[in-house]
Amino acid sequence: MKYFLLIFTIALLFQFCSSKRVKPSVDANIKIEELPSQESWNSVVTFTDSGKTKAILWAGHLRKYNEKRETLLDSNIKVEFYDQKEIHTTTLTSKNGRVDESTNNLFAKDSVVVFSDSVTIKTEEMMWRNKDRKIVSDKYVKVISPNEIIEGFGFESDQSLRNYVIYNITYATRTDTL
Repeated sequence: MKYFLLIFTIALLFQFCSSKRVKPSVDANIKIEELPSQESWNSVVTFTDSGKTKAILWAGHLRKYNEKRETLLDSNIKVEFYDQKEIHTTTLTSKNGRVDESTNNLFAKDSVVVFSDSVTIKTEEMMWRNKDRKIVSDKYVKVISPNEIIEGFGFESDQSLRNYVIYNITYATRTDTL
C-alpha cells in the first residue's frame, strides 16, 4: 500500500509538470523608445556642484529618459534651493515638472508655489534656470510679500527671491492698506 501511494503521488506530480511553457502576454503597441530608462517612486535627488549642495528634489514619481535627455516628475514635487554657503533659501512645490538634462533646468507645472522666508510666488508654470540660478516665468504670477501684493505676467528673480521683477503688472497694492 505504501508503494502504491508513493507511485500515485509521483505520477500525480508528473501529471502537473509539463514541457509546455507559459509565456506572458506582451502588448505589441508599446514602443521601446517610449519606455523610461529608469523609473522611481518617492525619489530624492540631490544636485551638487563641486561637492556643495545646490538643490534637493523630492518627487512622488520620476521617469528618466536617456534618449530624450529628460526626466519627468509627477505626483507632487518639492525642491529646496541652497546658496553658496549651503544655507536653505527657497522652496518650490508643484504637481509635476520636468528636468532638461542637457541644461539641468527645472520646469515646474500646475499649482506652482515658490516661497522664501518673506516672499511667496504663485503661478501655473515656472522654470529654474541652472546656469544663472534664476527663477523665471512668462505666465500670470502673484507675488505676496510682507509689504505688498503684486500680480502680473512675466517674472524673473534670483533663486532666493530677494531681487525680483514682474514685467507686465496688472495689480499692485500695499498690504498695510488692506
